[in-house]
Amino acid sequence: MTPRRFGICIDAIDPERVAEFWAAALGREAEVGGEEIRLLPRTEDDLLIRFLPTQEPKTLANPHHLHLTSRLPGDQQRTVDRLIGLGATHLDVGQRPEEDHIVLGDPEGNELCVIPAGNKWLAGTGFLGEVAADGSRENGTFWSAALGWPLVWDQHGETAVAAPSGSAKVAWGGPPPVPRGPRDRFRFDLIAPEDTGPAGEIRRLVGLGATLVAETYGDGRWAKMTDPDAYEVEVLAPR
Repeated sequence: MTPRRFGICIDAIDPERVAEFWAAALGREAEVGGEEIRLLPRTEDDLLIRFLPTQEPKTLANPHHLHLTSRLPGDQQRTVDRLIGLGATHLDVGQRPEEDHIVLGDPEGNELCVIPAGNKWLAGTGFLGEVAADGSRENGTFWSAALGWPLVWDQHGETAVAAPSGSAKVAWGGPPPVPRGPRDRFRFDLIAPEDTGPAGEIRRLVGLGATLVAETYGDGRWAKMTDPDAYEVEVLAPR
């Protein structure tokens, strides 16, 4: 099976501001396309990231967040200082003093962690090394099959998959599930490859355990679905 690309969609009150922050943070350019703002990938390994407008304020911690890596001992603090300068703020999400990652929020409070140098789990990944997700073991195995990405961790209810190139990982933390609102502001996208069409891709994902919510053929957005943990997924045309 041709591996699929993985993407992230973030709702924002001010999507231009949030996209501007992440474009500067990741060294990517932003492009407006219809109602969404996309961060243009620099390489085929870059995760697709897009931002959509919402009127709903953020009231809960996101179920998923990004991990940014460090190569050298001083990189973690340099990254933190740079992100603070771009509009990030320090967040207290209950992290313990002995934990060595630093938690920040983007301009609308979307959580992210800056990981110190020497982290063996993220060795070899890119600067955006991991998407840390809420979710069950069933969800992790679903996404492994849905993306065609190998399962690289499967213990104690926790799972993780890695991009075929090794450039990034997506990890699910297992139980218990986190509190959720009516709609998650941070959601996942699956980008279909060139050799498939909407009907076949939707049928394949349903066979793996997804649920079809609505087919949306406009603007290259093929379908809204939910994964086995009822997290919303948008299936996008090749891009």
